[in-house]
Amino acid sequence: MYDIAIIGAGVIGGMTARELSKYNLNICILEKENDVAMGATKANSAIVHAGFDAKEGSLKAKLNVRGSLLMPAVCEELGVKYKNNGSLVIGFNDQDRETINELLKRGKRNGVEGLRIVEKQELKHMEPNLSDNVLCALYAPTGAIVCPYELTIAAIGNAMDNGVNLKRNFDVKSIETTAIGYKIKSKNDSVEVRFVINCAGIYSDEIAKLVGDDSFEVHARRGEYILLDKECGDVVSHTIFRTPTKMGKGILVSPTVDQNLLLGPTSVDIDDKDDKSTTQDGMGQIIENAQENLSFVSLSKTITSFCGLRAVGSTGDFIINSPKKQFINAAGIESPGLSASPAIAEYIIKLLSEQGLTLTKKQNYNPIRESVHKFFEASIDQKNKIIKDNPAYGRIVCRCEGITEGEIIDAIRRNPSACDLDGVKRRTRAQMGRCQGGFCGPYIAEILSRELGVPFENVTKFGGKSKVNIAKTKGGKIL
Repeated sequence: MYDIAIIGAGVIGGMTARELSKYNLNICILEKENDVAMGATKANSAIVHAGFDAKEGSLKAKLNVRGSLLMPAVCEELGVKYKNNGSLVIGFNDQDRETINELLKRGKRNGVEGLRIVEKQELKHMEPNLSDNVLCALYAPTGAIVCPYELTIAAIGNAMDNGVNLKRNFDVKSIETTAIGYKIKSKNDSVEVRFVINCAGIYSDEIAKLVGDDSFEVHARRGEYILLDKECGDVVSHTIFRTPTKMGKGILVSPTVDQNLLLGPTSVDIDDKDDKSTTQDGMGQIIENAQENLSFVSLSKTITSFCGLRAVGSTGDFIINSPKKQFINAAGIESPGLSASPAIAEYIIKLLSEQGLTLTKKQNYNPIRESVHKFFEASIDQKNKIIKDNPAYGRIVCRCEGITEGEIIDAIRRNPSACDLDGVKRRTRAQMGRCQGGFCGPYIAEILSRELGVPFENVTKFGGKSKVNIAKTKGGKIL
């Protein structure tokens, strides 16, 4: 019996769970996948937007600006990398300049601080590798970058430290009204709750329909990306946007908090909410636009490409409401959802309070979570001491990222969700370098097998049927 069930363990569900864990409540998170951050959260632009793009007066605008202000302190508490690198919306012609001027006015009305127009000479000084065809840009000094899945993992981990329960592989099939609230059922499990918070991403309209709310629809918008090696991380220092259209902010070029260079996304509306394939057309569009933005970009340094699906609601704004007693939607949370996530959590708690939920703060709430990169960030002397105490930290498993066996073991033991190759990857960065797990993958699978007490051939990439090994062999024969 829970006070609150949060459906969906993405960044919105995670930040909401953390905010609610400050209070004396019995809370659970229900996630249909084998790990958290498996939807739009794991595959987006990783941008903390300043807040100049959303229409003034909208929830997107209000919560973006508030969330952007909250994000630095949240990341510091959770031990998550955050970089205030600023952003530039570049223009190539008079029409772009007109759009940029409108964004400047809108941003000021939204309350974004420090916005100004930068002309070509100053712009080339700020970003020498921009194309010579760029004429001007809107500069937003409050723009920033973060790692979205690390933020979510840390937020949910901190929520669990403060008593929240996470149920993985819980695919909601039905929601029944009860005398005290709701009964939520999956194929093999069920929970009874007083309040439900729907944070199910591109499936949030389907969850809403389970309680009779068909007031909105959500469709998927494909966004493909190309990720370049760390050698390219200094090509630009700011996040570089094109002037936006109704389909989004266009192909961006941005450093990541881990010193890679990110190109993308494309923006294509699709019907299939499970189609995360990359396409030749998509890659071509990214390359063409990146080459227009920059005087030079070394695409030979590409280490991977991927696709994320954004949850686009039918209302044009975030859908955060209560269509039924003790049931709250947090739907249609597309960009700037990541940026707004701390503020969305606050907004949801306000709605819960208005619904009659008693909010009594815990005396022992702990907002701090230790960084998962403490060994990587340690000094040489500190590393030597750690290795002396635990020799596993002296054995490099992932050569590309310099990740040790000790870090991988610690991640597995610390996080029940780090039970497959991708779970380890998102928590340690092992497999995220140039070889993309080509060398270290088998060693990590062996560690998972040993730590979890499962046969080597049962280790998966991301749960379910995603086994990376078919069977054991001996003497050229399958056993």
